[in-house]
Amino acid sequence: MDLESKVVYQNGRSAVLEIVDGGIYDTKENYELYLNGTSAGKVKTTIHKIFNLEPCTHYLAELKKGDEVISQTNFITDYERVTLNVRDFGAYGDGEHDDTLAIQSAIMACPKQGRVLIPKGYYRFVCLFLKSHVNIELAKGAELSAFTEREKFPVYPGAIPTTDGTDEYHIGSWEGDPGKMFCALITATHVKDVNIYGEGTINGNGNFDNWWQNCRDQVIAWRPRMMFLNHCKKINVMGITVKNSPSWNLHPFFSKRLLFIGLDILSPKDSHNTDGLDPESCKDVEILGVHFSVGDDCIAVKSGKIYMGSKYKTPSENITIRQCSMNDGHGSITLGSEIGAGVKNIRVRECKFTDTDRGLRIKTRRGRGQDSVIQDVIFENIRMDGVGTPFVANSFYFCDFDGKTDYVQARHPLPVDERTPEIKSLYFRNINVTNARHAAAFLYGLPEKKIGVVEFEHVRVSYAEDATEGIPAMMCGVGKMKKAGIMAANVEKLVLKDVEIIGQEGDEIVTEQVDEIVTEQVDEIVCQNLSERSVIV
Repeated sequence: MDLESKVVYQNGRSAVLEIVDGGIYDTKENYELYLNGTSAGKVKTTIHKIFNLEPCTHYLAELKKGDEVISQTNFITDYERVTLNVRDFGAYGDGEHDDTLAIQSAIMACPKQGRVLIPKGYYRFVCLFLKSHVNIELAKGAELSAFTEREKFPVYPGAIPTTDGTDEYHIGSWEGDPGKMFCALITATHVKDVNIYGEGTINGNGNFDNWWQNCRDQVIAWRPRMMFLNHCKKINVMGITVKNSPSWNLHPFFSKRLLFIGLDILSPKDSHNTDGLDPESCKDVEILGVHFSVGDDCIAVKSGKIYMGSKYKTPSENITIRQCSMNDGHGSITLGSEIGAGVKNIRVRECKFTDTDRGLRIKTRRGRGQDSVIQDVIFENIRMDGVGTPFVANSFYFCDFDGKTDYVQARHPLPVDERTPEIKSLYFRNINVTNARHAAAFLYGLPEKKIGVVEFEHVRVSYAEDATEGIPAMMCGVGKMKKAGIMAANVEKLVLKDVEIIGQEGDEIVTEQVDEIVTEQVDEIVCQNLSERSVIV
């Protein structure tokens, strides 16, 4: 046995096997899976989903290469009390009837350790509401297809004062503040211990004739998400495909102990605000083996604007992202811009970024607040191809109604006060970038609160031969760049260990108000081509 494999998720009807062969998202080689001696198909991804299992059953999972068994894993599926088929509750699945109430009835009737089964079919629906201790399987060939008429959707108000007037009860949210919103297609509020899994699809049916039209306007309420998890705990979402969301796809909000595994999250490249997965003020989140192809940021970690951040002081923390594939979005992994309570302890490992505008994308600005601290962000073993600017930290992001005012965009130091955010520590290790277009890195801190430390170790960046010009960061005064090197401004300490920039036009490293530059085992050409001048061109 010379290959490691392990079960990283299981329930009564399915399991997920992780294959550790050095591959990133895709396995290095193809394998054949056998379950209890019977062939169960090819294995091509490092996170492999297994369906159609029986509850309380022992399985021996063997991986074969040719006739040789190279890995074995044993597991026993979970207990299941009962299956409730939504067809038995009146769902038609014919693409014509509204099946919302039938499916909701099955969910509400399901006992602890039971399963709600949505079999093959085309189910029209509006919103479904989860309860605690429920398992929902969306079977292969099943599609939950959402209506798009606004008048069909219930509305969640934003902040409601408590009866004694001492606090607020938050239900609806929009871009970091309390806000009146249409309920998500899948909504959970103060729910725990839920599994949503299967080979089926949830289709939000968003397009430019409905939800994506005039997307910045609030029409009755803000647009619904695909899934909204409000103050939830121990939620697992595995295997399903979600596509064409009206706005953000998956939005966990003040939730903890979350697992998103083996999903496909899809929206057209030109769709508006279709972020893939946006944990906001969440703790202990694992995102594993997820494929993203969306019209905005693939993952955007958030913690509210200054009101929510300063009032509740709940950062997003302890988030692990592994073996994922990010495609076509604005940012592969984004922090912000709504990060009023900060972000800390983010680990991104063994992922691949393809044709996104940016790899790491930090979006912050004056006004996010003193609790908005970004620290302990680590990227390791990442492969990027066709990414415009692989590393971006932007402290002048021009979002919101005041985003282009002198207060937000001033390049001279302003007084540090309760509105001043901070970026403390960013680490990038073992990263290979090919076919970059605009700049290798664009790091721009505040002059009054510089970025603390940025460390690059074993990093290689090369450029596309046909690279085109583009703006590396959304801040005023930044011109288009093509094949620029590392651009760093307002940084306390920039560490470069074994960093190679290949084929840049101009200096490999351009710095402005960088207090300390540490180079260790860096290519001589890099050290020779370092200039101190304005990063803004």
